Amino acid sequence: MPHTLIVEDDPDSADMLAELIKSEGFSTATAHTLSEARQQLALREPDLVLLDLVLPDGNGMDLFADRPEAFAGSEVVMITGHASLDTSIQALRLGATDYLVKPINFRQLKHILARVTPHTELQNRIATFEKDVGEVGHFGPLWGRSRAMREIYHQIARVARTSVSVLICGQSGTGKEVVAQAIHELSRRRSRAFLAVNCGAISPQLIESEMFGHEKGSFTGAARQHQGYFERAQGGTLLLDEITEMPLDLQVKLLRVLETRSFQRIGGTESIEIDVRIIAATNRDPYEALAHGKLREDLLYRLNVFRIDVPPLSERREDVELLAQNFLDELNIQEKASKRLVPSAIERLTAYDWPGNVRQLRNAVQRAFIMAEGNDIDEGCLAFDAVSSNAAPAIDAGKVTVRVGTSIAEMERKLIFATLEYCGGRREQAAELLGVSPKTLYNRLREYDRGET
Repeated sequence: MPHTLIVEDDPDSADMLAELIKSEGFSTATAHTLSEARQQLALREPDLVLLDLVLPDGNGMDLFADRPEAFAGSEVVMITGHASLDTSIQALRLGATDYLVKPINFRQLKHILARVTPHTELQNRIATFEKDVGEVGHFGPLWGRSRAMREIYHQIARVARTSVSVLICGQSGTGKEVVAQAIHELSRRRSRAFLAVNCGAISPQLIESEMFGHEKGSFTGAARQHQGYFERAQGGTLLLDEITEMPLDLQVKLLRVLETRSFQRIGGTESIEIDVRIIAATNRDPYEALAHGKLREDLLYRLNVFRIDVPPLSERREDVELLAQNFLDELNIQEKASKRLVPSAIERLTAYDWPGNVRQLRNAVQRAFIMAEGNDIDEGCLAFDAVSSNAAPAIDAGKVTVRVGTSIAEMERKLIFATLEYCGGRREQAAELLGVSPKTLYNRLREYDRGET
């Protein structure tokens, strides 16, 4: 039976909370001061702590300063009388996993109780993930044994047990979404939905509807009620990929949702309460995006409670062979084959810089699998750094090489495809780097598909 410690100076409020929590299958203990809370912590480690910020003998946060190790296995939920952004972020940074505002919304509290998992179960799952790193080279869905990746695994294990917002930064193709999946799989929300939405891949005219849903008849074409990502991710995790591509007016609405934990569908009047963990990801430097007006400062501070920087593949070359072998194993199972990488191919894979990171490596292995006539994949099957006159060129350290005498139209085509590859296929971002409108880029790509240039 999971155990809850209620630290609340008002005895009536503490007793009421204790009765509600007991009805949900928990044992409870109460403390009305910091001193009593310390005594209870010494008696038994709780799975959940409801901690009032204002107590007769100090601030609830003082418990963290005194004995942060006492909360290592607990989900700590701060109770505050003021719903301020600064207070909530301060609590989350100190180690709280969530916060509740007085008067306590019992529905939100029940959401928290529903996801509490005994500490031993979480620790066992983390231990299994960590054991797999040494034995087979993967941590959940992530592959790699390098020091850089082991640090990422450590960060994931620390933040996964909380409900704080996470900001994942890294180049295109480094596996930011897979990092988010690993956080979800180690969290108390793992049995609920994990949804990922690419903020740069949805039309600005549709993104609000996709995020928050709409009611039937709320706009032209709204033939039925539609549930958005937030509603469909209830109780689980929502990854907002390429958050800097989200329109600024929608960033304001997103911030309001994060603060109030509720929203309304477009055209609706009903306020819908949500219990969703937000993970954001970007391939831009978030502070550079802030300086260029692509990201609101208040939203950045709300999302950047815990930041994870995913290293490019060029900074963890010792993982290349392991990753390539994993991709090849998947192909062999899928195609019922038994192909293998010969040492010369592995040497060439490891020596390459991989500007497209893990995504480019996967593509290279898939192409080599197809090109290999027998079971051996040698270096002759690898063509990741070759520039074909009839295909999108690979990028070598962000550069495109063309021969003297190449036509301007062909140079333009090569540059467009190279920029698209550099941006991981995100057309809006590629258009911005090229200095053209998205419509112009779309028109060019349609011309190439029709073979007009």
